[in-house]
Amino acid sequence: MFSHKALEKNIGWLMVLTFVIVSFGGLVQIVPLFFQKSTTQPVEGLKPYNALELTGRDIYIREGCVGCHSQMVRPFRAETERYGHFSVAGEFIYDRPFLWGSKRTGPDLHRVGGRYSDDWHYTHMMNPRDVVPESNMPAYPWLAEAAADASTIQQKMTVLKNWAGHPYTDEEVAAAPEMLKDKTEMDALIAYLQVLGTHAPKAK
Repeated sequence: MFSHKALEKNIGWLMVLTFVIVSFGGLVQIVPLFFQKSTTQPVEGLKPYNALELTGRDIYIREGCVGCHSQMVRPFRAETERYGHFSVAGEFIYDRPFLWGSKRTGPDLHRVGGRYSDDWHYTHMMNPRDVVPESNMPAYPWLAEAAADASTIQQKMTVLKNWAGHPYTDEEVAAAPEMLKDKTEMDALIAYLQVLGTHAPKAK
């Protein structure tokens, strides 16, 4: 009854046993990850995004930057020599949603923090070809004119604190609007870019 040929002819049993086998295989691979500190605990020194960085991340998502820039350095020599230490799970604990990406029209940005000055990023966003002549990236000059939105930042941080477990203090949530005062969307986006990868593991 349970020979291979019989199973191929019995669609009901084939579906049931396929489901059981795939479920077992998935559990064996997935469940252990919930008990590994390397996948559930932040890397040393990592903190959740502050109000300005969190706003910048929202702008990064809104403008579709992830469509051309991945944020995950793969563990291959060609990548680590160009970008730095490969990305590890503990670096993404406070990323909701993840912005790993799968396309690189532009370079990976997971290690871009601190690599360039704020002025460089500003010039690059205003007109990418001023610093990278061969770039096909569009300019984003309107970000320098738009004020950073502080109307929902406390609500966002409160939700992340209460429902996602981000360790924001009440003082940080209360001070969030002040951090965004007189800041532009360009300031916020640059602040976000400058923190990416700054807690990368040290190469051994």
